Amino acid sequence: MKMVLSQRQREELNKAIADYLGSNGYTDALEAFKKEADMTGEMDRKFGGLLEKKWTSVIRLQKKVMELESKLSEAQKEFIEGAPTRAKRTPAEWIPRPPEKFCLTGHRATITKVIFHPVFSLMVSSSEDATIKVWDFESGEYERTLKGHTDSVQDIAFDHHGKLLVSCSADMSIKLWDFNQTFECVKTMHGHDHNVSSVAFSPSGDIVYSASRDKTIKAWEVATGYCIKTYKGHREWVRMVRVSPDGTLLASCSNDQTVRIWNADTNECKMELREHEHVVECVSWAGEAAGAAVNEAAGGDNRRANHQGPFLASGSRDKSIKIWDVSTGQCVATLVGHDNWVRGVAWHPGGRHLLSASDDKTLRVWDVAHTRSLKTLYAHHHFATSLDFHRSLPYVISGSVDQTVKVWECR
Repeated sequence: MKMVLSQRQREELNKAIADYLGSNGYTDALEAFKKEADMTGEMDRKFGGLLEKKWTSVIRLQKKVMELESKLSEAQKEFIEGAPTRAKRTPAEWIPRPPEKFCLTGHRATITKVIFHPVFSLMVSSSEDATIKVWDFESGEYERTLKGHTDSVQDIAFDHHGKLLVSCSADMSIKLWDFNQTFECVKTMHGHDHNVSSVAFSPSGDIVYSASRDKTIKAWEVATGYCIKTYKGHREWVRMVRVSPDGTLLASCSNDQTVRIWNADTNECKMELREHEHVVECVSWAGEAAGAAVNEAAGGDNRRANHQGPFLASGSRDKSIKIWDVSTGQCVATLVGHDNWVRGVAWHPGGRHLLSASDDKTLRVWDVAHTRSLKTLYAHHHFATSLDFHRSLPYVISGSVDQTVKVWECR
């Protein structure tokens, strides 16, 4: 059998063998070898220990190859089983599957929020680099950048038509952007005394709610840009505010470790939910579809509970997610499994699953009825800060401190 070595490689191998024989004191063999291989002159220092080095690195690489092969076969299995035709899953149960479809780069700092456009195949990301970027999630194309804020953009939200985008920033301002034609900033609202961390539209689209590090929540009239209400009660930084699907309630969460439910019209605080043991980072209202799964979770032992809802999920730095029945103020379920702060929660449109993003760099899919983690996606190289689930298409997006936005397909 002829070795496929070039003349130069053969000479180098011979020198390495000679070095090995010499350094191990095999002098007779060395002399015989030198003679047969026609080697003359002094040994070169650079061949010292070369044979052993190559030998050990081959073994290391073999191990790596085996690891990668087993990962690949797992991914192939995942791909085959993940296809909806095999396991006959309905779209209501489709969940994001690795690997990601796109990994989008362009931001120059941490991604703070990612959201889907309600109508077009667009998604929007905000970042600590003070910009907002628009992408097409079906093609992975970058579309445009919205500039105007002078500090970290903390949150973004669309009205239900997707004609207006609202953003808020550590520069203490709230901006409205025309998302219909010009993509220009059409209004800037000032009134908070500190970092504005969260914004949300009312379902009708004529009011924007904002939450701030100044411990307040404010309601702004979209038509005039005037602040028409201030909600006071939190004792610390208000991290997030979200409006209930019917627009009558607000849910907010704070560094004071509570979730508060407010009457949107009268600005009275209806209840304070206190079971988290650390800062509460995020809240998300459940849709109608989640009722059955939440009641199953609350009942336990095959007994269906009879909670009317509405239901709300909250994620905290205590690493847990809690699901609340807002009509009674009861915590009906707790989801435990993340190894670090929970930064984002989003309900699956089908209602049986909940998704979360965490500082443990993963996204998790939770089976709500059985209060267990169904799947873990090792999504990012750094903390996962935000995620969104498309309302009608099988897509999930996530953002991270690693400055990337990822698009995941569900099946």
